[in-house]
Amino acid sequence: MGCVILEAKKVKFNANSTFITLLLALGSVIMLAPFLWMILTAFQTFQESMAIPIQWIPRGLFVEDGVFSLSRSLENFQEVLGRMNFLRFFANTITVAVTVTVMQLLFCSMAAYGFARIEFPGRNVIFIVLLSMMMIPTQMTLIPSFILLSNFGWINTLYALTIPHFFSVFGTFFLRQYFLTLPKDLEEAATIDGASKFRIYAQIFLPLSKAALSALGVLTVLWAWNEFMWPLVMANRESVRVLSVGIATLLGQHVTRNNWLMAASLLATTPMIIIFILFQKQFVEGIAITGIKG
Repeated sequence: MGCVILEAKKVKFNANSTFITLLLALGSVIMLAPFLWMILTAFQTFQESMAIPIQWIPRGLFVEDGVFSLSRSLENFQEVLGRMNFLRFFANTITVAVTVTVMQLLFCSMAAYGFARIEFPGRNVIFIVLLSMMMIPTQMTLIPSFILLSNFGWINTLYALTIPHFFSVFGTFFLRQYFLTLPKDLEEAATIDGASKFRIYAQIFLPLSKAALSALGVLTVLWAWNEFMWPLVMANRESVRVLSVGIATLLGQHVTRNNWLMAASLLATTPMIIIFILFQKQFVEGIAITGIKG
């Protein structure tokens, strides 16, 4: 009788697992469909990209008149590189993303350590006020920020695209949650040995927080790479334009060549996909551990 009950539970568990797997697979297909359409459209001609119903497979992909033709399939990318200063935009985007990410990891980790481990008057009140800033839409502060940066003379410079983003409320909250999970015994032992607060932060907390720092780094790089509104307003000169704004210039007033637009988007998206694949383990681990303790 016991064996029959166990078998029934096993069958029920397998059925639930199968249902969940199918549901996740369906969700994955729905999520990947636009990305797949972008990749295929990047190799299509303009007529194919405008076809109704949607034509998924390019007719001349790597083949023209029955002959292998790499230039035929890459002509959209050649047009993109020729019509816009793509390499310059790419270099500006890398500069902004790397600078913002490094400085956010530094400043946010220092602030998070202070809120998590250092007792000082009004700590909780200040932290709550800091968190309340996350509820303020960026659009509300855009004009005052533009006036402030204009007074500094930073408009149309990389300073405007990087320095205002050196600190992040979300990054501080994210790392604070992780620092709270670390045992106090390590900090107390280091204090007994005569270590300063900064030394404890630099030599104990940072090495133990590689997973959380990697997760925040990936999130920050993705955000900085895809940011559109801020660089559109603060840097409209071509020499400091980033990819997100540069790609938007391919949008026509009356007609938009979707094949060129998707080719540029594919070129801009590929580095982020590579970064996520390389750091996905640390990203998932950091997200999971950070949510353990509030």
